[in-house]
Amino acid sequence: MARQPVFFGWKVVATACTIATCAFGIGYYGPSVFLSVLHEQRGWPVSIISAAITVHFLCSAVLVTRLPEAHRRFGVARVTQIGLAALVCGMLLWSLATAPWQLFIAAIVSGTGWAATSGAAIIAMVSPWFVRRRALALGHALNGASIGGVLFAPLWVALIAAIGFSPAVALIGGATLVILWPLCARYLRPTPESLALAPDGDGALLQISVVAQPAHSPVRFTTLLLDRRFVTLSIGFALGMFAQVGIFAHLITRLLPLMGAVQAAGAVSLATASAVVGRLLLGMVLGNTNRRVAAAGNFAMQACGVALLAVGATPITLVPGCILFGLGVGSLLSLPPLIAQQEFARADIPRIVALVTAVNQAVFAFAPGLFGILREVTGGYAVPFLAAAAVQLVAGVVVLSAFRMSISRLAGE
Repeated sequence: MARQPVFFGWKVVATACTIATCAFGIGYYGPSVFLSVLHEQRGWPVSIISAAITVHFLCSAVLVTRLPEAHRRFGVARVTQIGLAALVCGMLLWSLATAPWQLFIAAIVSGTGWAATSGAAIIAMVSPWFVRRRALALGHALNGASIGGVLFAPLWVALIAAIGFSPAVALIGGATLVILWPLCARYLRPTPESLALAPDGDGALLQISVVAQPAHSPVRFTTLLLDRRFVTLSIGFALGMFAQVGIFAHLITRLLPLMGAVQAAGAVSLATASAVVGRLLLGMVLGNTNRRVAAAGNFAMQACGVALLAVGATPITLVPGCILFGLGVGSLLSLPPLIAQQEFARADIPRIVALVTAVNQAVFAFAPGLFGILREVTGGYAVPFLAAAAVQLVAGVVVLSAFRMSISRLAGE
């Protein structure tokens, strides 16, 4: 019996997972290591380095709103390739900085690259290929974000200790471009339409059905601002991501004096490994459960973990804190598009996801800087981490505030 060919969409998922592994390992988890290295090696204030990390994410927030348009105009493959190059060049500038002000120039370059390779980009790569199995496909693709933390956090620490900061960035960045550049060209350039494939691998695309579909006017941002579902989705996950990014940016610096460099990097890897487990568990139990309820539970679980990280001083409390915090990390990336899929028209989902991501980044961009200021003002990390736990609880309440509207929408279908 002849084997059925693998649906091309799953090859796209594998490519997106690989891109997420490298992009998140460099652009999301890398800054937390750089913060510690620049503070320890060059003696620059944590608040200044944290402010540069804020610029990195803020620049991305500004540009990510233009990502759908860039994908339409230049193609997903080309935009991703340019983004990877900018991300690598920007991080190299971080390592070559000889004065704190130069970090802000580096942050603009790296933030530009991060906009084209972050969660919104990964979602945009995968979503056209799946409808019925989109939750599963996005879960697999976004697992790369967690794998990036598992692999890159200890890799950064080990390489920087062995060969130095700049050589480590050059080595990792060069390897990333060599591996990912051809993958983008091979697997991100085709579209379902160009291959005449229907979503989810359900056979050939019926051209007549495409022609028969009525034109859909893109939903306006001003209209969405009056939609309680969009507002609560944006604000809730923006608050959750604010807490999460602030924790990750300072996690190694928080754990370093308590556990040492190698163990601190291992704890970050443990948190991100837990994210893979958490995302898989979510996919198994989500089913027809209202996804806002799942999101609220996810925020509450993370808040418990962050509280342990705030007050803990030994592995007995710090390790469970990393696990609980990590179990919810991956779901913060995968839940917004899944909630949008459940509540909004299919044609509006790419724009809504991009806008939610932009709002998230615009808010969480300030987290590293504010955490750095709170750390210096209070003399430790207890206050900023406890504040993060409180923010996560508020995020859960905000997301649940549109629960009844979500139920009504599902009942209407």
